[in-house]
Parts: sequence; C-alpha cells; structure tokens
Amino acid sequence: MSVQSMSLGDVEVIRVVEWHVPFMPTSAMFPAVAAEVWKDNEDWLAPDHWEPDTDRVVAALQSWVLRSSGRTVLVDTGAGAGRERPGMGPFHRAQSDLPGLLAKAGVRPQDVDVVVNTHLHVDHVGWNTVDADGRWVPTFPNARYLIPAADDFHFGPDNAYGNGAREVDRLIYEDSIAPIHQAGQAVLWDGFHRIDEHLTLESAPGHTPGSSVLRLVSGSDRAVFVGDLLHSPVQILHPCCNSNACMDPEQAVNSRRLILGRAADERELLVPAHFGGAGALEVRRNSAAFALGPWAAAAPKETAPLSE
Repeated sequence: MSVQSMSLGDVEVIRVVEWHVPFMPTSAMFPAVAAEVWKDNEDWLAPDHWEPDTDRVVAALQSWVLRSSGRTVLVDTGAGAGRERPGMGPFHRAQSDLPGLLAKAGVRPQDVDVVVNTHLHVDHVGWNTVDADGRWVPTFPNARYLIPAADDFHFGPDNAYGNGAREVDRLIYEDSIAPIHQAGQAVLWDGFHRIDEHLTLESAPGHTPGSSVLRLVSGSDRAVFVGDLLHSPVQILHPCCNSNACMDPEQAVNSRRLILGRAADERELLVPAHFGGAGALEVRRNSAAFALGPWAAAAPKETAPLSE
C-alpha cells in the first residue's frame, strides 16, 4: 500500500495504491496475446507488470485523487470491504482500507466533492458505500457520484442487473450503486460531462457499455485517466488484444485505438486503473502502431495528521 503525488499544471494528482500483486495467468486474462510477447518484453514487463516464474499478470488496485479548482475529486473507489462477491476471487469478502489510505493522503470522507466511477465493475465501485449498522450508505456524504448512464442501465434493475448474466452484478449494484441513488447523490451522464475548468468525462464504451475516460487539461499538461481501457502495457503494443472482461470486444478495440492515438498526438499522460510500477506513462506513435514513452515521476505523499 502506498500514497504518491505529482502536479499537472494547477492540479495535484494523488495515487492511492491498495495492492500490487500477481493477479491472473496471462492466457486467462489476455487470451489473444501470444506467450512470446511476454517473453520478448520481459526486460521491462517484469516485475511490475508480469511475473515470469508463474506467468501471471501483475496488477494494481488503485484510486486517484485530483485536487482541482478548489475541489477534491476521487476517481474510482476500489473493491470495498466485507462484500459478498462469489466467484470474484480476491474481491469476495475483501478487507481493504481505502479510507485509511485516503487519510494518509490528507483526505477525509467529508472532504470529497466528486466521485467518478469510470465504469461499474466490482473493483471500481466498492468503497462508494460503507456499512452503517447493517445498511449501506454513501462513504462520501458530501459528494456527487458521477455514474455512466449506460452502465447504470445495464447493471441496474432496468436491464435486470446485466441481463442476468451474473448474480454478482446484482449484488454489486445493490450494495454499491443503489444506495447512492437512494441518498440523492447520483448524477447520471452520457457522452460528455464537464466537472470543472480542468476535468472532463467522455464515453469510451466497449469494456462495459458505459466505460469512460477522464481528461485533465491544465496549462501545458495533459492526462487521460482511462479506467479499464487497458489492463497491461502489452495492450499499448497490441491494442487489438482485449482483456477477458471486455464486454464488446470490437467496440473496446476501437475505443482503445482512439484514446491511444489522441494520447500520442496530444502528449497526454496515460493513466490506466491497474498499471503497476509508476502507474502512468506517455505513448508514442510507431508507424501504424504505438510504443511506450517515458513513465511518470511521482513522489511519496507527505501529509500532516488529520484533525476531526
């Protein structure tokens, strides 16, 4: 677990890492990526993104705090704690402590003004809520929760909890999304949504129907927080390769190529949800393909103890 920070223009970016571990066999997570791709790039993939001895993808569970225009914006809320997630591996009854890590970053729950769920998968909405005497309530009582409308429809009761494909989707919605609606703190959006002068949300569907990216523009600095558009740097080299969790594979590839192309052309810092190592990097065009540019430089976040 760690907390790091950097500045992009007038925006402070705080990275909050809950864990960084070998997660899943490469063949299971990226079925279309040949074994040779991992081996040929071992010198930079290991140890932050791939564990050669077990052939497992190394992934991080992390959130991002943006201090922008006088407000505190939290991007994704991890897996939560004490949730029933049958069949979801490490997310079933997980015991993480995002609020504790946020406290180390100098952020109390009441300080968060905006929560962004880039999409509504298990590891992006878990700390939306907290257990209050057996009832799920918003963790961040003063925040507006920005939720992609297409995901809210698909994973919610209107579309019978993801077309009934997985019982866990109903559980996720009922304990992490429905209480936000009930508290009147949900803001559904589609296509484009401006948060403030520096931050905007844009739809980038494919991984889920409502998958989105958050763009940061401040002075000469640019960044794009892409959620699960990419799970591994291998997908920069091979953007046609989806993860096993992409719901619309063709649409996911199209969104990935579009976002990578713009990041390369506009020198945006690419900030995926699950990259280990530095967690963010620049992208370059390499003829008709893409290549990795410099990785970001972040420093440990130092804060004074929080007062009540």
